[in-house]
Amino acid sequence: MLVPVLITPRTSKLLSMNKQRFTKPSVFFICLCGISVCAYAIYTASLSQFDFRFVFLALVTLLLASRITVSIPFAKGQVTASETFIFLTMLLCGGEAAILLAAAEGAVSSLPYAKKRLTVVFNGSVLAISTFLSVWTLRMLFGSPEGLVQSSSSYYFIAGIYVIAFVQFAANSGIIATIIAIRIEEQVWKTWSQHFLWTAFAYFASASAAAITAKLAVTFGFHITILTLPIVAVVYFSYQIYRKHVESSAASTEKDKRHIAELSEHILEQERLREQLVQAEKLSALGELASGVAHNFNNTLAGILGRAQLSSRDESLSDEMRRSLEIIIQTATDGANTVRRIQNLARKGGDHNFQLVAVDQILMDVGEVTRPRWKDRAEASNIHINLTLEIDSKALVMGDAGELREVLVNMIFNAVDAMPDGGRLTLATREFDGKVEISISDTGTGMSDEVRSRVFDPFYTTKGTAGMGLGLAVSYGIINRHGGTIIVASEPGHGTTFRITLPRYVPNSAAHASESLNKKPARPRPAAFPIAEPTAKPRILVVEDEAHIVDILREVLEGEGCEVVTCANGTEATGIFDAGNFDAVFTDVGLPGLNGWEVARHIRTHDEHVMLAVITGWGDAVSIGQQRTAKVNHIIAKPFEITAIVELAREIFQHRTVPDITPGTLLDTNTQHSNLIN
Repeated sequence: MLVPVLITPRTSKLLSMNKQRFTKPSVFFICLCGISVCAYAIYTASLSQFDFRFVFLALVTLLLASRITVSIPFAKGQVTASETFIFLTMLLCGGEAAILLAAAEGAVSSLPYAKKRLTVVFNGSVLAISTFLSVWTLRMLFGSPEGLVQSSSSYYFIAGIYVIAFVQFAANSGIIATIIAIRIEEQVWKTWSQHFLWTAFAYFASASAAAITAKLAVTFGFHITILTLPIVAVVYFSYQIYRKHVESSAASTEKDKRHIAELSEHILEQERLREQLVQAEKLSALGELASGVAHNFNNTLAGILGRAQLSSRDESLSDEMRRSLEIIIQTATDGANTVRRIQNLARKGGDHNFQLVAVDQILMDVGEVTRPRWKDRAEASNIHINLTLEIDSKALVMGDAGELREVLVNMIFNAVDAMPDGGRLTLATREFDGKVEISISDTGTGMSDEVRSRVFDPFYTTKGTAGMGLGLAVSYGIINRHGGTIIVASEPGHGTTFRITLPRYVPNSAAHASESLNKKPARPRPAAFPIAEPTAKPRILVVEDEAHIVDILREVLEGEGCEVVTCANGTEATGIFDAGNFDAVFTDVGLPGLNGWEVARHIRTHDEHVMLAVITGWGDAVSIGQQRTAKVNHIIAKPFEITAIVELAREIFQHRTVPDITPGTLLDTNTQHSNLIN
């Protein structure tokens, strides 16, 4: 029963695509060998081999058996029920007759689907070659096929039959598997074992049916071969059942594989979440530690920075002294930046005045902002970096545009540093499952597994003294506060890709989205300052328990023409305010007695119009919610710039003299003054 393994339309298409340079020459070589084998068979065959028995077997093979096909599961191929008659022809009519019949059967069975003559010739050649090898292996080991049937030894006969079956199976399936493996660039053994190994059953079943029929024909006459037809039918249906069993087992195996893959994916996801949790805990622990000392540290820096800035205003300073003061100012500012960045590690989401941000626009912005780094400076060093923007998501997210820009700029700079010889930098966006993914890819040096596992750790850097190791740690915290995730994929020598995933904003309507996108950030709205007749000097109450900071504020404010009253205790400050007439109050947060927020709330219950500023060493840790609840006009982070205090003093003068302030308007200098130390 069975079986040349035939090339189906899909396999034929694979062969004709010619994407691999060895495929077509291999096919032509097989065809040439097949034609040579057929020519040799014709030359060596005797006319006695082509008697009525051959004609009968050829008609049954070509008209009936070649039409009975069974698909090969998972290989997209077919087998036919003709192998029994080819074996029978070999045993009764001779090897050459069997070779020519096999070639004809392979060609005829290809005609219903073959679109090219090459496919027909190839299939016929494969069967001719495999049958030729079977015939000559049998002749070398056991003598002629006809003599094998006459043998009186059952063991000798059975061994010969199974040698034929094995060689036919190995040659037929091996040639096909080799051609397909070349085409799809896979190992021959893998292709053969996965798709053709199990078809051996059909070859041995066909050889057994042919052996039984040949013995009966020799013993009782050729007419007994009519019994071959029901035998073939039995083998055919047995093979069908076997095939279905194989398909069922394979389907079960495939299902198990899917379950294993899903389980593996779940485990990997759990591991990824665990790593994120560990990373978040490390960052939070460091941030909490920094927050614990930030107030005192910022107070110290405020004294250094303020006194240095005041001293630098002296026009009589020598150039050397002025340069020294500039170094002190820059060093204090850098220290404040470091504290602020470490504090950011502990900041949590949910207390931010997030606004709608267009993702595509942010990527275009950072592309332009960083152009001097990846283009101008790089090209000056004869390094060429190409930036590619793949942005068409048009997605919106809720977030802080400044923080998101900081993350992207930091990653672009890292990518540029990773491409010392130039390369390609790609910024891309895509949407999936209600999320927006931003990817930053480079073709640089890549990272080892060890570096990749520590890339978000605070103070970990591969740049030596050129970096502090806070950029990616802070970026991780920012994305985490935005409710997103950030992962990195990298391999040494193959570049790096950072993928940032953020929740996509889904507006109720297009009009609502447009309105929200263009709306300005919400601000606290305490009542406006009263319009009063100006006095000789504005009176300002300064509540601060650090004497050196009090001295700096007093010197700056009095230099701007203000009258300054100071105290170091929150409880005392409320009494002084109630008894006096003040135009503004500057208060610290951490105070003996009442804290700064309690002082602010007390002042607002007695005066809705006085300007209220909180000057704090907690910096950006002060939330918008706290500011709004206390109805504070300004938040100024320590260490502050002297210019920030000067601007506030001048603003106080303005509110005492300009009568066009809209009630409920907040002149918010929080962002302006805070950014002076960023």
